[in-house]
Amino acid sequence: MKNNHISHNLDVIFVLAQKDFKLRYRNSVLGFLWSLLNPLAYMILLTVVFSLLLRVNVPNFAAWVLIGLLIWRFFSLGTSQGLFSIVNNPSLVTKVYLPRYLIVLSNNLANLFSALLEFIIFIPLLTYLGVTPTVFFFFLPVIIALEFLLVFGLSLSLAPLNVKYRDFFQLWEVALQLGFFLSPVAYDSQLIPSRFRFAYSLNPVTGLIESARGIFLFQRLPSTFDLALVSVVVVILLGVGVLVFSSLENRLAEEI
Repeated sequence: MKNNHISHNLDVIFVLAQKDFKLRYRNSVLGFLWSLLNPLAYMILLTVVFSLLLRVNVPNFAAWVLIGLLIWRFFSLGTSQGLFSIVNNPSLVTKVYLPRYLIVLSNNLANLFSALLEFIIFIPLLTYLGVTPTVFFFFLPVIIALEFLLVFGLSLSLAPLNVKYRDFFQLWEVALQLGFFLSPVAYDSQLIPSRFRFAYSLNPVTGLIESARGIFLFQRLPSTFDLALVSVVVVILLGVGVLVFSSLENRLAEEI
């Protein structure tokens, strides 16, 4: 009986994730190509501004910034769309009996699939930009898995809060704008003064970006400190997410 229940939930997750992924590009002329044009355009813009005009001293800046953008996009899009996962599926909340967290999880899985496709498609471009393929590339799934858990943990808090407070998404938009500048997407984290370095490293996106750049650009595995710190923050945010979602779940059908 328990195995049947698990199998049913897995089927639900797969169907909902597939639906979410298809709906994102259903009315779009270019479809998934927008997911490729966006980071590509930002890479060109940031390379022109920081590398050519401001003369930022970062070797292979184009590849360096593209890696940061791909990690940031997964976090930004994953949490933004996870925030709307409940609001955008009222019928699943009010008319269908299923664990509501599956709605959030399936939405995040659709974003995970998009992020994996982006990395797979952009790896040849990174190679063209001078990144040498090595065995360290195979560590990328670990980084992506940690980021997925981070996105899921935050989405568990954001989705029900956005049901309870309908303008909550505006606060998260501001938070993401701040987060972009508090993460080393377009600048070297070594520019942060040493007295602020530990506080800065508490941002898990920082550790994820640095780890991804390490395996692609410097042929090295992420540091134990970076992985441990990111893992601790992810576990904490997952725990908070479960508590927030559990406390608000019973009122979702009334407030949606």
